[in-house]
Amino acid sequence: MEHVPVAAAYGEDDGEWPGLYPFTRGPYASMYRSKLWTMRMFAGFGGPDETNGRFHEILGAGGDGLSVAFDLPTLMGVDSDSPLALGEVGRCGVAVDALADAEDLFAGIDLGRVTTSMTINAPAAILLAMYVAVADGAGVDRAQLGGTIQADILKEYQAEKEFLFPPRPSMRLVTDMIRFCSAELPRWHPLSISGYHIREAGATAAQELAFTLGNGFAYVEAAAATGLDVDAFAPRLSFFFNATIEFFEEIAKYRAARRVWARWMRERYGARDPRSWLCRFHVQTSGASLTAQQPEINLVRTALEALAGVLGGTQSLHTNAMDEVLALPTERSARLALRTQQVIAYETGVALVADPLGGSYLVEAMTDEIEAQAEAILRRIEDVGGGSMLEGVYAGVESGWFQGQIADSAYELARKLDSGERVVVGVNRFTDGDGAPPDLLHIDAAVEDRQRKRVAEVRAHRSATAVTEALAKVTEDARYPDRNLMPAILDAVRAYATEGEIVAALAEVFGRWTEVPVI
Repeated sequence: MEHVPVAAAYGEDDGEWPGLYPFTRGPYASMYRSKLWTMRMFAGFGGPDETNGRFHEILGAGGDGLSVAFDLPTLMGVDSDSPLALGEVGRCGVAVDALADAEDLFAGIDLGRVTTSMTINAPAAILLAMYVAVADGAGVDRAQLGGTIQADILKEYQAEKEFLFPPRPSMRLVTDMIRFCSAELPRWHPLSISGYHIREAGATAAQELAFTLGNGFAYVEAAAATGLDVDAFAPRLSFFFNATIEFFEEIAKYRAARRVWARWMRERYGARDPRSWLCRFHVQTSGASLTAQQPEINLVRTALEALAGVLGGTQSLHTNAMDEVLALPTERSARLALRTQQVIAYETGVALVADPLGGSYLVEAMTDEIEAQAEAILRRIEDVGGGSMLEGVYAGVESGWFQGQIADSAYELARKLDSGERVVVGVNRFTDGDGAPPDLLHIDAAVEDRQRKRVAEVRAHRSATAVTEALAKVTEDARYPDRNLMPAILDAVRAYATEGEIVAALAEVFGRWTEVPVI
């Protein structure tokens, strides 16, 4: 079959082109013609052995990047044998308590060849240390390690609520990671600034964009305050956005994000390296858009959302599985989710042209409007902070302003769904045909027993003296803001201290954070 030939990009001779500042049309001139987006599938369940098996299945099916989901105890810095972990071990992700678990998790995987994304925030420094220790033990040069760890603690206070310490010491952990990666891991992204969870909590597209970029600017200011030159770390910052079913709005949001980030980084923060101006991001299709009713329809929703991410110029993409609203995905549903990306990449032809919707009256107008709305929010944060985005974000978190804004938007969306003003197929209209749920992945209760025994074995076979000394060093270094905590955390990890023990050592100095509810 003959195809109409297409050029790499289209536009006016004197207009903006992909790969040129302010990068509205994409960060690279050729976009997917030279390199497709990374097809990064999110996986994690049960113990490290089970997830390791799923990783090998994903790589064997054509995935080219790993994305690790951790269980709730790991996300909250709690060991599997803690009473607080009861009933949650291995349920929503993989349980990782100590270096031994990380070694099993990545067994047989060449960390110098596969890029890895880890979705964890408050204890991110500890999990990064485990990853580095696994690579060191396998003889992989740190300069070869590629991937991302989320580490975006600000959005935890705003939306996801998986925080441990107060905002300011938590930001210190983030900046310590940025400094460590700048010196030791040149290919690693030490921070993925996430709007995904902000949107899932109910924010609008403009709020997702503004809160996310506002947090990004806060991290830039915090890192610069440690003495780092902006161009020494900004090229390694990345972003993580949602792809909801609002097709054109999402595409416009991504285009506006690149434009705003580029302008602020060059004009306000004085970045000179063009790589510092690039808003490179990962996209995940919306979990909140998935429905338990008629879950097969989720395949359609996910395909459209993934297409929006591609047309918006994402650098990597995760597609949710159709059964993910009911349980962790089965092997079959995870494969279908990956195949969705592969159909978009290899069958539709959309990857042949950079920014194929550029010049659309609708998309250009929506890009301008979302940019204007986001800029108004950013200026409000800046004003509250007395000219500092960092102080403005702190103030917004501590006063509950961010949380209140998201709650108001979530309420308005819920009102429209309840009234039928917003149609969701299979839920509030076209409800016939809802049958039995598909076969689901079930996590055996024995996983928790095995993991608890695993923690006990690690504690029994390690050097108690080495652990005590390493944890004492973590606490000591935490008392001195000018000391980078990553070396002490790495030593504690190598001594097989558990995540919960390291968190407790930090909490001796940092304390714990309790949110003030917003009514």
